[in-house]
Amino acid sequence: MRVNEGSIDRFLRVVIGIVLIALVFVGPKTPWGWVGIVPLVTGLAGFCPAYALFGIRTCKLPKP
Repeated sequence: MRVNEGSIDRFLRVVIGIVLIALVFVGPKTPWGWVGIVPLVTGLAGFCPAYALFGIRTCKLPKP
């Protein structure tokens, strides 16, 4: 599993994931907030399966 997310992308995913999960406990308290687990996990791992499927990379390629 290679990293395919840049640092800004990862940061935004983690923040969005935390905000969505927080909605389960405060705010509208709907179970839809658990969808935030997906961006949180992909942001922490640095790997997005959808990016891999479509060949997208937001991180810089390593120098050979």
